[in-house]
Amino acid sequence: MLKQSQKQIQNNNEDVNTKNEIIKKNLNQKRQKQNNPAEQFEPIETILDSAFYKVDVIELAQKLIGKIIVRQLPQGEVRALIVEAEAYKAPEDKACHAYNNKKTERTQYFWQDGGHLYIYSIYGNNYCLNITAATKNDPEAVLIRAIQPLKFEIVQDIRKIKSFKLQELSNGPGKCGECLQLNKSHNGLNLCDKDSGMYLIDNQIKYEIGISSRINIDYAEEYKDKPWRFYIKNNSFVSKKG
Repeated sequence: MLKQSQKQIQNNNEDVNTKNEIIKKNLNQKRQKQNNPAEQFEPIETILDSAFYKVDVIELAQKLIGKIIVRQLPQGEVRALIVEAEAYKAPEDKACHAYNNKKTERTQYFWQDGGHLYIYSIYGNNYCLNITAATKNDPEAVLIRAIQPLKFEIVQDIRKIKSFKLQELSNGPGKCGECLQLNKSHNGLNLCDKDSGMYLIDNQIKYEIGISSRINIDYAEEYKDKPWRFYIKNNSFVSKKG
């Protein structure tokens, strides 16, 4: 009995030490974020209207950087800063799902006025968030590659990752979809409708924007090197630097 008690005490102490280490690392990361201008934010509580989205997709991809997603979930409201995005512009763009105006059950959601969602899956149940641009006659959309949650509690409960790095919660397109609890049922969602459960608001902070070619599209031939990826420089939630 004594040996069991000592072992139990040892296990409890190890659990406490582990929890303290997690708390310490999270606090350090939060302090770094607060001191990093590239990760600060000042929301403007005004929903972005349809005119904001009805522009060429390359322009929209740049405009979306630094905007704030507001998502209503059963667990509460999730807010996240858009820190990385890529433009996909059919019919010419060989990296775009709607290349050559290919309209299928999946890609039909490209043909919507700007400000609607196109959701597709990768690697099974990982869902990627895309926002349409221009008009319903222009099959163009912006892929949201990475977001920075403004509060972490709900997102941590949703993702349940083992990593101590908060960035691992949302530094990739499939991770973004999971954080925001999106799936194919959200195809066609109107971001200009506050009652839709998701919308975007503006942000007073201005960031230094990086530009590069898009990621993992070597199959796109002459379109693989287009500088259509945009991100907040020095933001640690960006999926790939440079």
